[in-house]
Amino acid sequence: MPAFSFEKISPPVRRGPIAPIAKKQRGVIVQILNRFVEARVKRTLREEKASSPVAGKGRKNRSR
Repeated sequence: MPAFSFEKISPPVRRGPIAPIAKKQRGVIVQILNRFVEARVKRTLREEKASSPVAGKGRKNRSR
């Protein structure tokens, strides 16, 4: 026989509409990372255009 037990507590009842969540401003580090990603995507697209037009070849089909 357990010495104690947990009782389930129901969540509070919402009485009104849900308040809209304000979009937070992105941090500087996130903005820098986005620039790196955008540059990489552009470079990859350029490389794919320059490569042969044979389907099934190139970087986009490589799994990680």
